[in-house]
Amino acid sequence: MARNAEKAMTTLARFRAAQLAEQGKGQQERRPFLACDCDDLKSAEKWRKQIIGEISKKVAQIQNAGLGEFRIREINDEINKLLREKGHWETRIVELGGPDYSKLGPKVFDHEGKEVPGNKGYKYFGSSKDLPGVRELFEQEPFPPQRRTRAEMMKHIDADYYGYRDDDDGILIPLEKIRSEQLEKEAKEKWLQNKESNTDIGKDEDDIYAVPEEPMSDEENTAEDSTDEASQSRFIAHVPVPSQKQIEEALVLQKKTELLQQYASIELLKEAEETKSLIGK
Repeated sequence: MARNAEKAMTTLARFRAAQLAEQGKGQQERRPFLACDCDDLKSAEKWRKQIIGEISKKVAQIQNAGLGEFRIREINDEINKLLREKGHWETRIVELGGPDYSKLGPKVFDHEGKEVPGNKGYKYFGSSKDLPGVRELFEQEPFPPQRRTRAEMMKHIDADYYGYRDDDDGILIPLEKIRSEQLEKEAKEKWLQNKESNTDIGKDEDDIYAVPEEPMSDEENTAEDSTDEASQSRFIAHVPVPSQKQIEEALVLQKKTELLQQYASIELLKEAEETKSLIGK
């Protein structure tokens, strides 16, 4: 089986190429490098479809994990480049008065059936998700939900939150009144039942206005006891009790003795004792 290059060199192929060149169809039209260079709406839609076809082929090609890390990264870069280019052509189609394919056009899906997002950010397809350094990106834990600030929480808090306007609807007050009357009636019936069940006929009811007597302190009890004893019998002391003056003289004498023992010599003490004996003290 001949190769494509050999087929192109056959006589029939060269004749057909010359015939197309004469008719002006030999030159293949190339896609403009910039979308803004195209002013025809049909041409812009044609180039967009062509880009979608190229993206589909490369997405199917990148599923093969045996291509090698370098080739997989290269194909993934080409897919992302085509996605950005497709977005440019869709923007140009809207400028030329065509439909907005970013919302209405067919979506691009990967081999897992997940929709491939638009041209915002770098995307990974097929086997590129299993490359070293990329796998860790998909295994990262999601960020915890952002905590709301105090200002955001207080934004929707008004008087209804604190219950200040609960009575405005006119429903709560009648219900509270009915419940209050019901509780009052139950309490009255319970009191009457307790009163009737009291079997002690001769027992008077306790006076709720009576003031209980306060207990006396120890000093008052002692004073009361001494008053009672004094009134009953007079206390008689059988031992002579010294007077206040005798107690003072005894204290002065004791103090003098302590000073003499502290500062006087033994001879002076003897002389003092002899003097006292002579005087008779």
